[in-house]
Amino acid sequence: MAIYISLQATLRRIEAACVRFQRDPAEVTLLPVSKTFPAEALREAYAAGARSFGENYVQEALDKIEALIDLRPQLQWHLIGPLQSNKTRAVAEHFDWVHSIDRLRIAERLAAQRPPELPPLNVCIQVNVSGEASKSGVAPEETAALAQAVAALPRLRLRGLMAVPEPLADFEAQRAPHHRVAQLYQALRAQGLALDTLSLGMSADLEAAIAEGATLVRVGSAIFGQRPRSPAEQDLAPSREEFHRNTAGLPP
Repeated sequence: MAIYISLQATLRRIEAACVRFQRDPAEVTLLPVSKTFPAEALREAYAAGARSFGENYVQEALDKIEALIDLRPQLQWHLIGPLQSNKTRAVAEHFDWVHSIDRLRIAERLAAQRPPELPPLNVCIQVNVSGEASKSGVAPEETAALAQAVAALPRLRLRGLMAVPEPLADFEAQRAPHHRVAQLYQALRAQGLALDTLSLGMSADLEAAIAEGATLVRVGSAIFGQRPRSPAEQDLAPSREEFHRNTAGLPP
């Protein structure tokens, strides 16, 4: 029930943003991002109406695909995290979308490994719009060349661009990187590429993304709640007793 309520609230946020910025709500798709959440949570989201899920980690996603194999014909699986060369075959065989193409070599491997009985793999090119060293993605000035090369590959369908800008609190500041990606997207369309997907915006900035033309928003915590901590993270976090013991006697 909690996921149903959160999912509906997120859909209302999207609709309100579309009204505010004079967008058609039908133009914006919600992609629930389910990384680190168990298959049972995804099954609950499915019952609430979700039909697509975004995952960051290949092996975790494969485990969930298997656990939800009874729902496979109704689901679309999106890889939104970085993809290494040694994982491309599994992704080509099991996913419907890859949002994180940032090297031609990865795209070539996916094209060669996509099974012929499956439809072409939908792909987006990830743009490192904020220039962060810690983020994957192609530089904005290199996007056009990569897009043209990927679009020419067999067994892939280039759908558009994806970006994960650095987190910003101010609404107008949030809009700026989304605007830059939207400009790249429109420039590629003007060059003749048949793109229809601008994958922008997450829980904290989906309104800014919609204002700049996003057609797909990737939302995790607003639907599923805060991400569960891994065992390693739990080991690093002090217990309440340890916290009080370690801070006892410190000045206020």
